[in-house]
Amino acid sequence: MSLPNERPGVYSEFDASSVISTLPGARVVGAVGVAALPGGGQPVTVTGYAQAVSLFGGEGQGLTELVRLALAGGAARVVALPVSGETPGPADYRAAFDALNTIEDIPILICDSPALAVQQALRDAVAEASEARRERIAVVGLGEDDPAALAARADALQSERMVLVGPRGLKTDGGVLSGPYLAAAVAGVMAQNTDPALPLGGAAVPGLGGLTARYGDNEIDLLITGGVTPLEELSGTVSVLRAVTTRTETGGVPDPTWRELSTVLIADHVIAGLRRSLRARFARAKNTEQVRGAVRSHVIMDLEAKKTAQIIDGYRNVAAEQAVGNPTVCVVSFEFAVAHALNQIYLTAHILV
Repeated sequence: MSLPNERPGVYSEFDASSVISTLPGARVVGAVGVAALPGGGQPVTVTGYAQAVSLFGGEGQGLTELVRLALAGGAARVVALPVSGETPGPADYRAAFDALNTIEDIPILICDSPALAVQQALRDAVAEASEARRERIAVVGLGEDDPAALAARADALQSERMVLVGPRGLKTDGGVLSGPYLAAAVAGVMAQNTDPALPLGGAAVPGLGGLTARYGDNEIDLLITGGVTPLEELSGTVSVLRAVTTRTETGGVPDPTWRELSTVLIADHVIAGLRRSLRARFARAKNTEQVRGAVRSHVIMDLEAKKTAQIIDGYRNVAAEQAVGNPTVCVVSFEFAVAHALNQIYLTAHILV
């Protein structure tokens, strides 16, 4: 920024973009993709489409298009990082994912590649970040619409932190968007969904001109049970049908525990929220019986607030105890039940004639 002169006063500048639809409380999306213009190899925070065009070039493709669709979906901003090299491979993408993993508060990640090796690298990156107390979810897509191919890709990813969407999307001018760009639009919608227990199913996905395929009931069953999040188009509006993760089994045995995306989001919300509040409240404290009682009371109050907000159904067995063998550690344990999405309503009618 350069000031026009040395005269004291209040000065300002602004820019405008037609692709901003952020709601209060919306979160950040991290994006990795190919850029038409050379970048500095560092993450850049982008808040408008015009800014993305000036930074990365390539309107309608690559990193710039990821940014456009994520912002159109409702992301507060996008932390974008171009991959290096003329033909970037999985190692280049993995380096970019690792760079984004060093940044706090990027709960959702996307990339412009439909390649299995790249998406597996993204899966590993979000898993490592989440294990390091930086919980995040990745949203990906394919370059085809076949339900069997989508289910096979979900099986190859097998992670509760991966969301695979399908079919492909259409631009407003009718051009076909590869699956990763549809994933960017869905990621934007996820970013503005501030209640983790509110299901993503039924949410409209803006920024699109339609979808390349319409699935029948049998295909939808195959996709959902196979760990794929299907989208549908009704009356010109594209929306998420049901949001699931690619985690469909445990140890090779079918297991629906982590299938619903809201289950993962609620768990992250509760655990990460408690970490932050306990760290702030008990930054300097003694590990005494009185303090452990205060810790327990704090956890109960936090869980009660989550129950009142209908994020969890209930909780029990809250305890705060001194660790055996290490008197400087307070072990807090509890159980809670997540609030489940309302996916179906069945009507049973008895008709009297």
